[in-house]
Amino acid sequence: MKNVCMLVGVVITLFFTSCIPHKDLVYLQNKEQAYGADTIPRITETQKPYRVQINDVLNIRVRGLDQEKLTIFNPVGEENLNADSDQRAYFDGFTVDLHGEIRIPLLGKMNVLGYTLEEIEGMVKEKLLTEHFKETAQIFVTVKLTGLRYTANGEIGSPGTKTLFQERVNIFQAIANCGEIPITGNKKDVLIIRQYPQGQQIHHIDLTDIKVMESPYYYIQPNDIIYVKPLKQVSMGFGTTAKDTFLTVFTVITVLSTTLLLIDRL
Repeated sequence: MKNVCMLVGVVITLFFTSCIPHKDLVYLQNKEQAYGADTIPRITETQKPYRVQINDVLNIRVRGLDQEKLTIFNPVGEENLNADSDQRAYFDGFTVDLHGEIRIPLLGKMNVLGYTLEEIEGMVKEKLLTEHFKETAQIFVTVKLTGLRYTANGEIGSPGTKTLFQERVNIFQAIANCGEIPITGNKKDVLIIRQYPQGQQIHHIDLTDIKVMESPYYYIQPNDIIYVKPLKQVSMGFGTTAKDTFLTVFTVITVLSTTLLLIDRL
């Protein structure tokens, strides 16, 4: 009987340690104050200008007084009228190749790797005015990314690759478009795998801390990979809710207690 009591004590302790604390489930907590405090600190969002990477697809449009002469710079995807918005953006856009270059009609190849969209606008405009037009043509150039494409994997509602047609997308918007993080996901250590000219790097962010809004990784970038790890409680197999955990522990106690009682009788 002594062994049974000890076993019950151990399993009950395991039950409480396997439950997921409420503070691990709540987003944007002010962790500098006592948990549950209502005061929200002033947060300054930071986002550096995006610099173009390999495999980005750019949408370049040129406007001016003589729009007919500029038609060649503004493709309309005539051969793919039945394509969806993602496909049309791909066919109409200019893909950055492995050398960091795009090829524009009449202008030829241009290296855009590592430049901001604003800088590329200036480069295209300068090249047009130098080689094909005069200042009086009033050339106006716009350069945009053809959607913000990212991938979400791991413990998330709907993993996969998504494309959002917005210039700015924060981590919460990105996750919301993937079906949210269930209670089995680790919100305190979400990984952002980001591409840089020198290769990929892994960054860690805590979505339960309100200071995540000050992180340089709060806003996602094209080709980011978001990975949500499962909580340790899930890998231990104790269930996703307190009810599941209780039933699992109760079953374990019943089986082990019965086994020990039979052993004691032998």
